[in-house]
Amino acid sequence: MTLLVTGGAGFIGSNFVRYLLETSEDRIVNLDLLTYAGNLANLTGCDQDPRYRFVRGDIRDRETLRRAFAEHEIEAVVHFAAESHVDRSVEGPEVFVTTNVLGTEILLEEARAAGVERFLMVSTDEVYGSLGDEGLFTESSPLAPNSPYAASKASADLLCRAFYKTYGFPVLITRCSNNYGAYQFPEKLIPLMIANALEDKPLPVYGDGRNVRDWLYVRDHCSALDAVLRRGRPGEVYNIGGCNEMANLELVRLLVDHLGKSRDLITFVSDRPGHDRRYAIDATKIMSELDWAPSVTFEQGLGATVDWYLQHRSWWEEIRSGEYTAYYEQMYGQGGRHGKDGVNP
Repeated sequence: MTLLVTGGAGFIGSNFVRYLLETSEDRIVNLDLLTYAGNLANLTGCDQDPRYRFVRGDIRDRETLRRAFAEHEIEAVVHFAAESHVDRSVEGPEVFVTTNVLGTEILLEEARAAGVERFLMVSTDEVYGSLGDEGLFTESSPLAPNSPYAASKASADLLCRAFYKTYGFPVLITRCSNNYGAYQFPEKLIPLMIANALEDKPLPVYGDGRNVRDWLYVRDHCSALDAVLRRGRPGEVYNIGGCNEMANLELVRLLVDHLGKSRDLITFVSDRPGHDRRYAIDATKIMSELDWAPSVTFEQGLGATVDWYLQHRSWWEEIRSGEYTAYYEQMYGQGGRHGKDGVNP
């Protein structure tokens, strides 16, 4: 297939692009606006593969979308592009609405007009809200988002459902638990704790640290998305979980111990507004229908993740300094390796 991957320079998107280039014969057009979390260094080496193309663009820009669909004869869309940092959504919700809701609606319209055969919406378990001490999120759990970010993703999910119900457009929706692994933006919990610990800086933990998340290794998430894209039933939702529930404080302690640092670095800070207490995924549907299951244990995945950040210190140091934004100009700007139009030829 020829795929349009939106947000392919982000954490999960870049891992998915790499996964497809390694495991399939698919041709990939990566459309990314390169906002704060989009980093072309996540895709170093991919531009050497003739099946890969990069286009700098906004999912809210109809002309860019129409040109991409027409020029590359796109057959399927995998939609990652989104504002995704919960804390940022609390501080400024508007861009989350315009990108995640309006952007998804425009992308759906243009994909439908182009005759796209599969449209995979990559969503989050945060649309379900917060669980108590018992129970799991299933695909039929009610949507009850508690942050502006989660509300914007829930809205995008409902638009996808509406396009399937109203137009018969072949949409599939996945909702995943917390991802971790290589290339994750250093504002997120695991890379933030690794980087701060290596620099002997305080490790800020919200509230009492007892918020529970289900952790999914990003490579396992990519294999699940691939299964849904190829074998999932249009109109359906598939939950994807790692079966690794853990309190944030316990996770931070594991990281500190693994790095040989003092637990005294752990600092409790005021909880953020609307902070969900617990997420946990029931992934029975994707396991039974599509024969998917996580292949990496939490111990294996966490060890591999820590090792990656230790071996790629320059990657996250450039992000923390802001220098990573210069990579685009080096590679794609005026006089850069791939020309001034922002498109990998």
